[in-house]
Amino acid sequence: MKVTLITGASSGIGEAFARRLAEEGHNLVLVARSEEKLSALCDELKAEHGITAHFIAIDLVDFEADRRLFQETERHGLEVDWLINNAGFGSMGDFAALDLERELEMINLNICALVALTHRYLQGMRERKSGTIINVSSAAGFQPIPFMATYAATKAFVTSFSEAIAEENRPFGVQVLALCPGSTDTNFFKNSNIDRMISVKGQQTVDDVVETALNAADGKRSKIVSGWTNYLVATATNFVPNSLITRVMGKGLRSRYQNTK
Repeated sequence: MKVTLITGASSGIGEAFARRLAEEGHNLVLVARSEEKLSALCDELKAEHGITAHFIAIDLVDFEADRRLFQETERHGLEVDWLINNAGFGSMGDFAALDLERELEMINLNICALVALTHRYLQGMRERKSGTIINVSSAAGFQPIPFMATYAATKAFVTSFSEAIAEENRPFGVQVLALCPGSTDTNFFKNSNIDRMISVKGQQTVDDVVETALNAADGKRSKIVSGWTNYLVATATNFVPNSLITRVMGKGLRSRYQNTK
């Protein structure tokens, strides 16, 4: 059975992807840590749209979680035709004062789990010469961000990685897309212990972000920034030295996150 696998599917952008793709008739495999939320969402989507929806409750930070997830889908004969790597989290603060273990967990989830799942499910897509992979990156990855250093760097990796393998897999009929939202109305800021949202002008809804992604997934793009304001800001960073960007952003955030006395 062909399915769409979505990580981080219990809330936010991941849940919005699940709801939208269920409407379009996709059978789903929903992945997150919360079994209760996933079970309720699967039941709701099956009842409303007549699709098949499975869930796998797993923490992708755990050792070899990606292998166990892959083996579970293989055991049930689920052919992952779409893979949406959405799971991730951020942090904010003076890097030297942040919890090191949490920063390493962020790298493990935002980068290592994403790379592992992409590699595992890409093999079958190439053999079938069909498939779609959407890696949820961030507009934050277009520039270094003081006091959000690790998160921005992980998303820079996701965008670069996705664009590179998009070209590698073009001859095999597999589309790889880096989706780069800006500030979005989710639990991201709460989960990342960020006391005030960061946005250029307001926030997008999760449905706005999903709509942007699915429109781009119909074509041959390897990267899409969600929202015109975010796109303009991301483009502008190409013409401004990183030294100036970091100086300006650092000045604006230092008083909130660093005691220099």
